[in-house]
Amino acid sequence: MYIGENIRYLRIKHGYSQEELAKALGYKSYTTITKWESGVSEPTLKMTNQIATFFKVSVNELCYTRMGFELSNSPKYRQGVVINVLGRVAAGIPINAVEEIIDTEEITEEMARTGEFFGLQIHGDSMEPKISDGDVVIVRQQDDAESGEIVIALVNGDEATCKRLKKYADGIMLISNNPKYEPMVFTEKEIVEKPVKIIGRVVELRAKF
Repeated sequence: MYIGENIRYLRIKHGYSQEELAKALGYKSYTTITKWESGVSEPTLKMTNQIATFFKVSVNELCYTRMGFELSNSPKYRQGVVINVLGRVAAGIPINAVEEIIDTEEITEEMARTGEFFGLQIHGDSMEPKISDGDVVIVRQQDDAESGEIVIALVNGDEATCKRLKKYADGIMLISNNPKYEPMVFTEKEIVEKPVKIIGRVVELRAKF
């Protein structure tokens, strides 16, 4: 069956986020939609009928027709590689933990071949004006980066933060774009003891509209 793939196709085609579709179908959490689209689980027969009615397709089409297949060569609908968008990243929680997934994004196959990627929704205004609250950044998983690059870092076991990295001979500085936030400075000793851990480099911005 193609039900998970078709739910995702119809959701994107009609402009719904996973959270919006979940609410429309009577769910409090988007994680159910995530599980359907990723193939972890399937909707009940009753819910399958509800989804088909919602998108104005037949149950047979929803389950057994690979929707969008005929459009696979169209630039508008060409499928890239799907990555998960996380609402947060925190110490002790695996990247792509289902409970943290809020949506999905697509990256090109060319990009996907260069490493492992995830999306992260930005919270707060520390990286404004370039990156705003609610924007999604595409992150390549890596434990180091060059000075001047924007990284996602875990500091002292807290949630991940998005900052520009600046390296020095005896430590690093994590800098906000927004001048009202003071830079975070760490010595080599503090990097180990707190700890400060880089988990990825921002490679692309998907701004909200």
